[in-house]
Amino acid sequence: MAEYQGKKVVIIGLGLTGLSCVDFFVTPRVVDTRLSPPGLDKLPEAVERHLGDLNESWLLDADLIVASPGIALAHPALSAASDAGVEIVGDIELFCREAQAPIVAITGSNGKSTVTTLVGEMAKAAGVNVGVGGNIGLPALMLLDEERELYVLELSSFQLETTSSLKAAAATILNVTEDHMDRYPFGLQQYRAAKLRIYENAKVCVVNADDALTMPVRGADERCISFGIDVGDYHLNRQQGETWLRANGEKVLNVKEMKLVGQHNFTNALAALALADAAGLPRASSLKALTTFTGLPHRFQLAFEHNKVRWINDSKATNVGSTEAALNGLNVDGTLYLLLGGDGKSADFSPLRRYLQGDRIRLWCFGRDGAELAALRPDVAQQSETMEQAMRQIAAVVQPGDMVLLSPACASLDQFKNFEQRGDIFTRLAKELG
Repeated sequence: MAEYQGKKVVIIGLGLTGLSCVDFFVTPRVVDTRLSPPGLDKLPEAVERHLGDLNESWLLDADLIVASPGIALAHPALSAASDAGVEIVGDIELFCREAQAPIVAITGSNGKSTVTTLVGEMAKAAGVNVGVGGNIGLPALMLLDEERELYVLELSSFQLETTSSLKAAAATILNVTEDHMDRYPFGLQQYRAAKLRIYENAKVCVVNADDALTMPVRGADERCISFGIDVGDYHLNRQQGETWLRANGEKVLNVKEMKLVGQHNFTNALAALALADAAGLPRASSLKALTTFTGLPHRFQLAFEHNKVRWINDSKATNVGSTEAALNGLNVDGTLYLLLGGDGKSADFSPLRRYLQGDRIRLWCFGRDGAELAALRPDVAQQSETMEQAMRQIAAVVQPGDMVLLSPACASLDQFKNFEQRGDIFTRLAKELG
């Protein structure tokens, strides 16, 4: 890393990503607003550290700041450093400067973890040496390897804000719905602008034909390939009660051969196939991967089934659009018991209202924004302090044919360590109560 030799580098934020940045440099300094951040025990003793706040004098004295995605560029300390001419990047920017193999880059409000994992599985099925990570799994810098033939990265809007050297072989914005509005005070267009950075210098842009916000800012251009439900270069084809994935006019796979279910997962499969094709992966091995992939934990996952009652863990639905995707086209024989709640991150919940109609739905709302969610349909809503209290009350009334769905439309941090812990607790309680 000769270009950083002799430079004064400050890394903001520890955790796995921060530690991967520490490993990347020779003698960085580390700051973290937390007094005992995760990964502190793994930080080499020789590395200078400052905990509890951002230490503005260190930032102003730096040549380069590597900022955690968790800290907003609008933070006064970062703004001051930027105004003083200090370069501010993230770990993805460092990665893009070093990576030698082509990169498939994936962002979107929902579905990006599924699509990233799927493209990775398609590459593995083709025998390609692939590194998969970024916003999921391993931090990007830990994937760097001269033997790699392809990288598949999930990227958040926060990561894209500090990235300027990405030149993706194929890039996609799967969808844009309200998320992280607490971080984007100027609203949806500011959030979208961060995501649009993924298309800069991309060879192929895979856009969602059903979501105009996923198009490049000047509209679709010759780089664009589209996917969609009924329209697009890659779309769903329904005939005689069967649904097929269709690519450029050709039926390529009957969805009944896939283990993934639900319309949102079928469009995820189309997006993954479009990206894999654009990256030059053989179609046959990509289709084989689609038939074997079972989905991600906490993403519309059957947690438990007993007495014909299904308990579904969709804890990864941390925003409104993700819960909409789960509810869109959902078929339940009996009553749907929908668990909503947590920290809504200042989102507008009203788009959910259209999915909450009819007399075969009950809402059970908990956590910080439970009251606001219950107000979507007060006639069928119950409120409780915690998810566990709600589940215990639901367990007492469910009948065969009913579904209990945790698809909270909110972040988990008001009551849980993360969405994984929320999903694990839901699954444990479902087995205990069901």
